[in-house]
Amino acid sequence: MVSLRCKMMVKEELKKLGLNYMVVDLGVVEILENITQGQRQELKTNLLRSGLELLDNKRSILIEKIKNVIIEMIHYSDELPQMNYSDYISEKLGYEYTYLANVFSEVKGITIQQFIIIHKIERVKELLIYDELSLTEISHKLHYSSVAHLSNQFKKITGLTPTFYKQLKNKRKQNLEDL
Repeated sequence: MVSLRCKMMVKEELKKLGLNYMVVDLGVVEILENITQGQRQELKTNLLRSGLELLDNKRSILIEKIKNVIIEMIHYSDELPQMNYSDYISEKLGYEYTYLANVFSEVKGITIQQFIIIHKIERVKELLIYDELSLTEISHKLHYSSVAHLSNQFKKITGLTPTFYKQLKNKRKQNLEDL
């Protein structure tokens, strides 16, 4: 679960099944009573219809937790942590970073660092579209060493420069105004 909408959908499905919960958070649900196999299967089926998945495998659950920590850190925090991402993720999840990195790479086929970069670039796109911060401010906000570093990473991932990406947004806005 990576959004409030996902959490609301899970809460609704739990309610339909008459299940009381203590916590519904990103990737975690704590149900107060024992759940029957039938309820579990129905929950799994209903969540799949909504595009969500009930995870049973411990490795899959750990991967989801890693992804959720990263997504929350990059997309939903006003400030990124001042410590290394590896230390932050390790501290949040209570595992050695090497173990987390190995499991993540094995299952996802990319490194945690690559996953972080992809999400940082998505956040840069979002901030460029909002047009409230300059590229320099965005690079500081997302802890890039320089605007050049941000620009190089942006181009590597998207194939576009941040400036060109921003111009595309402005052109789309102009085209809509012409309608």
